[in-house]
Amino acid sequence: MISREFRILFWVLCVHLAGIYLFTKGFLLNRLALPDRSVDACTSLATHKRAVLLVIDALRFDFIAEHPPEPVSPFHHNILTLPRELTAAHPDRSFIFNAHSDPPTTTLQRLKGITTGSLPTFVDAGENFEGSSIHEDSIIHQLNAAGRKIAFAGDDTWLALFPDAFQPNMTFAFDSFNVEDLHTVDQGVIDNLLPLMRHHKNSWHFAIGHGLGVDHAGHRVGPDHPVLREKLEQMNTLLRDVVAAMDDDTLLIMLGDHGMDKMGNHGGDNILETMSALWIYSKVPLSLPEHTIPEAILPVITFPDTPVPHRHVQQIDLVPTISLLLGLPIPFNNLGTVIPELFNRDSDGSSLQKAMELNAAQIRRYLDAYRSSSFGKELDAAWYDFSLTWDGVHAMDGNDRLIALDNFTRLALSACRVLWAQFNVFLMGAGLAVIGLSIVAGWALYSKLRDVADVEWEKWVDDKVWWSFSASAIGSALGYLAHIVLHEYLDGVAMHQTVLFAAAIASSFVMIASTRPVITLKAIKSLPIFLILHTLCFASNSFTVWEDHIVLFFLISSIVPSVITGFTAPTSRLRSRILGFSALFAICVRLMAMSTVCREEQHPYCTVTFYASESSSAPPLTALLLAFPVAIAVPLVVRRILKISKSDSGLAATFIPLLFAPSLIAGTVFWMLEWVDSAQALGDMGDTLRVTRTVVARTTAATVLIGGLSVWWTSPACLTISKSQTSEASTQEKTEVTVLGFANAFGSPYLMFWLIFFSVVWLMTQLSGQIALGLSSIALLSYLEIIDSVRDVHSLNNAFTSPNASLQLADTNPNHDLLFSEIVPLALLATHMYHSTGHQSTFSSIQWKSAFILGKTLSFPFSHVSIAINTFGSLFLGALAVPLIVLWNLPPLPLSPSRPRPNALRAALAISLYFSVLAFGAAACAAVLRRHLMVWKIFAPRYLGAGFGLWVVDVGVLVGVGVGVGRVGEEIGRVFGRVRS
Repeated sequence: MISREFRILFWVLCVHLAGIYLFTKGFLLNRLALPDRSVDACTSLATHKRAVLLVIDALRFDFIAEHPPEPVSPFHHNILTLPRELTAAHPDRSFIFNAHSDPPTTTLQRLKGITTGSLPTFVDAGENFEGSSIHEDSIIHQLNAAGRKIAFAGDDTWLALFPDAFQPNMTFAFDSFNVEDLHTVDQGVIDNLLPLMRHHKNSWHFAIGHGLGVDHAGHRVGPDHPVLREKLEQMNTLLRDVVAAMDDDTLLIMLGDHGMDKMGNHGGDNILETMSALWIYSKVPLSLPEHTIPEAILPVITFPDTPVPHRHVQQIDLVPTISLLLGLPIPFNNLGTVIPELFNRDSDGSSLQKAMELNAAQIRRYLDAYRSSSFGKELDAAWYDFSLTWDGVHAMDGNDRLIALDNFTRLALSACRVLWAQFNVFLMGAGLAVIGLSIVAGWALYSKLRDVADVEWEKWVDDKVWWSFSASAIGSALGYLAHIVLHEYLDGVAMHQTVLFAAAIASSFVMIASTRPVITLKAIKSLPIFLILHTLCFASNSFTVWEDHIVLFFLISSIVPSVITGFTAPTSRLRSRILGFSALFAICVRLMAMSTVCREEQHPYCTVTFYASESSSAPPLTALLLAFPVAIAVPLVVRRILKISKSDSGLAATFIPLLFAPSLIAGTVFWMLEWVDSAQALGDMGDTLRVTRTVVARTTAATVLIGGLSVWWTSPACLTISKSQTSEASTQEKTEVTVLGFANAFGSPYLMFWLIFFSVVWLMTQLSGQIALGLSSIALLSYLEIIDSVRDVHSLNNAFTSPNASLQLADTNPNHDLLFSEIVPLALLATHMYHSTGHQSTFSSIQWKSAFILGKTLSFPFSHVSIAINTFGSLFLGALAVPLIVLWNLPPLPLSPSRPRPNALRAALAISLYFSVLAFGAAACAAVLRRHLMVWKIFAPRYLGAGFGLWVVDVGVLVGVGVGVGRVGEEIGRVFGRVRS
């Protein structure tokens, strides 16, 4: 039967999900793609019958630059040299550009850009794992409409975008998400593209080759590694073979779909991610160098740390350029501008002017159609500037006309970039209302549950659950009716969204009304200052950027009251325990902070220590040296802490040495094998190491989850019970029962439950993160001992100051009123774990390696689950540990009222409240600052992190309180019922 705690926490989860969903749908909307198609082609500007589009995934501009950054890297500079060699020899037919790739810099979104000429939206990044086909006008659609045949070899993402576009007998697609495989896709391009060019030139008009080796090498080992040098050398050889196989009727376009950051990753808007390489080559001249093009339409940009600027274009400029060079219509939604150098063929500049006029006219048609659509009002603010610039074009001649045409197309691009954020204020407001009301309802439950008597709490919770779900059903019906009546006024709001909003609001209102919380001045004064300050940080981009340092300060400061209590403890034993464990807690937390991954905005005041360097994804030497000692030490420390309360017996005596300790060592072995394979420390061993570590990971995960949970569920108690007969002179023999572990009868078995999930997170965490996780487990145990000792101090002080001191000291009630301030350090520790295991609120900090822990290829759901555990496992562990605040050192005394279950429920509600307030603050700040320059770089990612974090925390307490605490309570009740009988 589902426990009542599970039901009430499930309701909290549902309300939170409703609020997050509604706000997200209002805040992150998809771009409007018009279905129109361009039909007018201009053949007079065409120069080639065929084209080869060669995409080298993640080819950053400096990889082909003539003047690379300083200091020059021997691993990725001056290696792919053919483009600059041919450009120096033939400047009229070879052109190198630094191309700006619009973020998000994920492959699928960039392929959309270079085929449609349109802009992606922030939310599109999530589609990179499962792309949907492109229906808007694109160069691929135009090729098909013109009867041109398209050949393809490489990344199978193209088939997801254009499932029916390529010739079946000339399509060679390969899996795109096996990051471990550096060669299969590239070799597939080489083996299939070159024969098509050499022996079947008349069978195709447009050939696409998309290699992934450079990108995968960056993800796997980083850009500063010999493996990347080998891949670039291979690509240079491929380019030479392609150029040799070209004829005069073939145009070559080589580009990187995006760049890569210093660690080899991508996905965000870091300057190294958005600066990609572009090289266009023809065996016949495309430009007349003696005719000067106005410098105003030839912008340049300086790559970081390079001595000279380079010619700069937008990556989407390829779309109108290739279309006109092949005699095709420019795709309808295109916002790119033709590249002038490729149309500079006449002494009077007529070809260039005609190309730019065709381009500007196409963009004008797009803007007119967009303004006529349902989202047309978004252009109202910029329409006057559009009209003024467009009118100015017709009043100018010569170079001034070219500049005016360029100004118009670039103005359209910049204005439409603003349209990335198509905010729906209704949905954003609805989401904030639901999250805000859920906070009030959660606080009402947390506060009122403290005052409910032991014998009444179960019925009280049952009533609240029944009323809340009944209210949600009634609210859904009212929402349905309201939408039918008011749908004309709810612009952009769907029926199901109205129903969801009404259901969540109604159930929250009923929960608050039925609980009837009392707001007092004391309650207001007791609001946790660290939660308030943490939430207010999201109103500042600087504080959000440096949140990892702020959380560290808050976490250390949160135990200061306990330290003060330790100095005033009435006994030396309590004083030593509080101060000693406080020092251990602070040391562990400070050591965790030494593991860092830096945001782009933190440079140069931050140094990466989680990896070997900023440009490597390999573990540092310290992690390689300390990983095994930490994996061995953690189980020993756990047993030593349990030994304090004699709780290292029973299940703990076998679980820790036979299951927990081996699982940690196996998790470390996995990542050691991954490092050996990536660094080729033992040479090229083929698939041997990859298969071995996959077997290790799958065996460990299955053993811990299936075997560990089965053993724990069967007999979770960490007790040793012995009976002996004693005799007295005047009485009969008595049976004496000795119970080792009695003082921590509830806490120790729940700790075993927590360690099972800790082992899984450990497996999914890289070596540096494992060390931080180990330190966090010691910090957690230290904090539990601090809280227990502080409670003892308060009990003794109350007894000494009470007129009935003897009765107070004789009171065997081990229960204490749970304080919200006791939950705050645990919430901060969970957030600190998130940062110290190599994560930030940025896309580039996602550790994609974890997708291949349970297999060598991307597979649903294992890859997705392993990434989620790697990213948010620390928050899950923090939420799962919350019941320990209540259960730790709690004995099952028969003469005292025992409240582990209601107090555990209050603890779960408390940490859920903490993270729901953070989510509300992040959402509110993102909404208020939605027009801020840094909204997509800082505020939106932090909101997404807060939203996912709240969901993970809710699931964590649902599992912990709804499953773990209930099973522990049942087993302890059964054991001691049997002992008493």
